[in-house]
Amino acid sequence: MAEDVITLVLPRERDFHPVAHLVLGGLAARHDLTFESLDDLQLAVSGLLERDDGESDVTVRVAVGGGAIEAVIGPFRSEDVRSELERGDDGDEYGIGLRRLLETVVDHVDVQEDADGLSVTLVKHVDPAKTQS
Repeated sequence: MAEDVITLVLPRERDFHPVAHLVLGGLAARHDLTFESLDDLQLAVSGLLERDDGESDVTVRVAVGGGAIEAVIGPFRSEDVRSELERGDDGDEYGIGLRRLLETVVDHVDVQEDADGLSVTLVKHVDPAKTQS
């Protein structure tokens, strides 16, 4: 099956986060994804984009196909982000932790590391009949 793939390279500033949400919304509309699936994925992507990780750009790669929507976000170089992703607890005094947030709203979370830093893959399973256009 053909897969729709969109890759964005964004500045880390919060003003650019809506661009990622707009792209996710466009893919969701094109593939008739449910509002709940879109909302879950947007929450997970926001949770990652909101992490302070320096001045470098962040890449968001989103693919839809095969009964799933997948987002790969990174690189993250901060030890704080690494710590949050490794920690499986309920978070800190400000709320739930990043890892718990991600595992609650998406079906699979994978963290990869390479020379550029950490990349996080988020997978949300959707109705395969609705991802074919």
